[in-house]
Amino acid sequence: MPPPPPPAAGVAMDFGQNSLFGYMEDLQELTIIERPVRRSLKTPEEIERLTVDEDLSDVERAVYLLSAGQDIQGTSVIANLPFLMRQNPTETVRRVLPKVREALHVAGVEMQLTAAVAFLTILQEESVSIHAYAHSFLQVILLHLEHRDAGVSNAWLETLLSVIEVLPKETLRHEILNPLVSKAQLSQTVQSRLISCKILGKLTNKFDAHTIKREILPLVKSLCQDVEYEVRSCMCRQLENIAQGIGTELTKSVVLPELIELSRDESSSVRLAAFETLVNLLEIFDTDDRSQTILPLVKSFCEKSFKADESILISLSFHLGKLCHGLYGIFTPDQHLRFLEFYKKLCTLGLQQENGHNDNQIPPQILEQEKKYASVRKNCAYNFPAMIVFVDPKNFHMELYSTFFCLCHDPEVPVRYTIAICFYEVSKLLNSGVYLIHKELITLLQDESLEVLDALIDHLPEILELMSTGGESSIQENKLSSLPDLIPALTAAEQRAAASLKWRTHEKLLQKYACLPHIISSDQIYYRFLQRMFTIMMTNNVLPVQKAASRTLCIFLRYNRKQEQRHEVIQKLIEQLGQGKSYWNRLRFLDTCEFIIEIFSKSFFCKYFFLPAIELTHDPVANVRMKLCCLLPKVKSTLKIPADKHLLQQLEMCVRKLLCQEKDKDVLAIVKRTVLELDRMEMSMDACHFKLQFQKKFYEKDLLDQEKEREELLFLEMEQLEKEKQQNDGRPSSDKIFEKKRRDTKAPTQSLPKSLPISVPGASSSSPSTSKEIKKSKLIRSQSFNNQAFHAKYGNLEKCASKTTAGYTSSLSGLTKNSVLSLNDDSFRTRSASSAPASFSSNPPLPSTSRGTVSTADPKNSGSKDTQPRKATLKSRKSNP
Repeated sequence: MPPPPPPAAGVAMDFGQNSLFGYMEDLQELTIIERPVRRSLKTPEEIERLTVDEDLSDVERAVYLLSAGQDIQGTSVIANLPFLMRQNPTETVRRVLPKVREALHVAGVEMQLTAAVAFLTILQEESVSIHAYAHSFLQVILLHLEHRDAGVSNAWLETLLSVIEVLPKETLRHEILNPLVSKAQLSQTVQSRLISCKILGKLTNKFDAHTIKREILPLVKSLCQDVEYEVRSCMCRQLENIAQGIGTELTKSVVLPELIELSRDESSSVRLAAFETLVNLLEIFDTDDRSQTILPLVKSFCEKSFKADESILISLSFHLGKLCHGLYGIFTPDQHLRFLEFYKKLCTLGLQQENGHNDNQIPPQILEQEKKYASVRKNCAYNFPAMIVFVDPKNFHMELYSTFFCLCHDPEVPVRYTIAICFYEVSKLLNSGVYLIHKELITLLQDESLEVLDALIDHLPEILELMSTGGESSIQENKLSSLPDLIPALTAAEQRAAASLKWRTHEKLLQKYACLPHIISSDQIYYRFLQRMFTIMMTNNVLPVQKAASRTLCIFLRYNRKQEQRHEVIQKLIEQLGQGKSYWNRLRFLDTCEFIIEIFSKSFFCKYFFLPAIELTHDPVANVRMKLCCLLPKVKSTLKIPADKHLLQQLEMCVRKLLCQEKDKDVLAIVKRTVLELDRMEMSMDACHFKLQFQKKFYEKDLLDQEKEREELLFLEMEQLEKEKQQNDGRPSSDKIFEKKRRDTKAPTQSLPKSLPISVPGASSSSPSTSKEIKKSKLIRSQSFNNQAFHAKYGNLEKCASKTTAGYTSSLSGLTKNSVLSLNDDSFRTRSASSAPASFSSNPPLPSTSRGTVSTADPKNSGSKDTQPRKATLKSRKSNP
């Protein structure tokens, strides 16, 4: 780099007086900047005052700091009070607590708030008995209830209300109820009377009806008639707790008249409190009270609400669903229609005033009003399921569909977010009429706000299941053929989530896509979603998103109906991930292997992924080898002795190489731990080698694995049957082919106990008509197998065969040693050559490991990195004769 050019003659550096003054001003500015830093430093005297002798015990240090320390040190001691009570309660109460009382007399807001929280923590932790707590702490709490700071007063009140829950009756009467009589008088401050209202609401549940009627209710009536509207409103909101404590009779005779009077109060806040309390107490009143007393009040309140403050409309819209539910059955047809029209009017409140104006030109009052109107519509969306019940789901299309359409297209995000949350409840209520809201589902999936999408996908699998099984027709010809826009909407939603920074929404959406094999066809998944999962796994930068895509891809592969497509996916996984150039892709391959072990049968993993996985023991990147070592116990759990003895030898050879050749100390440490874990593992065994003492431990897992294998076989068999149907429709030879396949599939399960259910149906019969019926039923099952093979909880596919496993487990208790040992080898060895998935073995493009060639396989040539190329070829691996 050439040196900078010398300054020109006219631009020479000036060291004159003016320039020096400029430099001095800059230095002064720097000095001013440094001054606050110097002032913040402590002087030696201040440091001396803040220093505490290290030899002091915790209690002595607390006493010293509360006596001579600064406020911040005293606050720290009070915050640490629960710890001191746990360590030494006696000394803390005797020496520290008196100092705390003295400090609180002159304490600031921060110390008061800290003390209120500390006292509540001591109560919750039960560091001392309740009698000792009442004796030592209760008076301090009562003393600071009426603190001049509202926040401090509320903090102490919350602590007192929690203490009231556990105090004995006598203590409550003498320490709280008796002083409350004077605190609730008009001569006391408003703050004192407000506190009395809340305490009365809590005390009602602690005394018998006679005491309440004689001592508490007179105070309640007095406070309901208080001259201050804040006190009347506060007492009105406590009437719900009081009604639950005094029973139905006293509520009707005492509480209801007060509520009626308060509902006509001059203050809108008091009327609102009375309305909300009436709605919450609807269940207590009988039909006569509801129809003759409450209904007219509610009707009058609704009629006046549009003329009142918007806050009343917000509360009314929030409680409208509960109100309609509580008064259901006593409405006349005219009243029913009026309430429905009132709800519809609230759902569109404020939308008529929008004229496309600019927000900058709107007065602040109008903006505030529009926000309140949006809150009203949000509450209406929250209550929409209740309104469906109110009008009856059969009348949804005529009465509420237009309202539902408006809520789904509302301009405000909170409204659409709320209706998206309620979408599943709406779908359940509509049942067979769910087809009516297909378009609204697409609208919400395509919503521009990811918050709306996030709310909708929480129950997306259940919604799509209802969409696929509901509707006008119960015949499911092409699943969601009546909803052609679903797949584009789902793909667009995923792309929008991927393009945003909200990766948790993207992860959740990918997890929910695991339900798609239950909803749409295998070809649609293959062409529209499967490649996208590959792209996300290889290009996305967020690990949880990559793992979600990997697991969903494995589920798509599990339920893919075409052998050709399955082979292509397996080959891509091995070549692009397992043998990929990026170590990150190879790490994701190991994640995928873990999901395959969880979702597929053991034979499937051993056939296609066992050797590519253990070949990564030679990976040049230490992180890959480290992750593989952590996975090896799960890999070993897929083996079954003696059928997989050659694979076990391969695994042991790779572990020995790691022990001998590994140079990375972190990997070597994990290898040593893994070796110990592998040695402790008990291998699954075939029936002829099965020990009785290990029977219960492995029986259930093996049967679950057999069920997975049978499902995989059934997929292959159904694919073959569909091909035969297309090629040989009506030929009698197809029945013979089917009978042969049925016998081959059923053979491994014939020796199981009779009580165990078999997942492949069909009875052996030589009758052609019976065979045709069986084939017909199986073809029907092939068209809707995704519905039968997929559990409602899509995230955990291990539970797909839970019912079958439960049947196996229930019969386990009846097995004896003789019955177990009498089982032939085929009852447990379903992963032998005769029962291995035919589709995976009939097509030879992919490298595989056959379980039926134990005696002929040479371990040295079964996947060693030195003798086999890393790149998967289209030829199967050959074993030495």
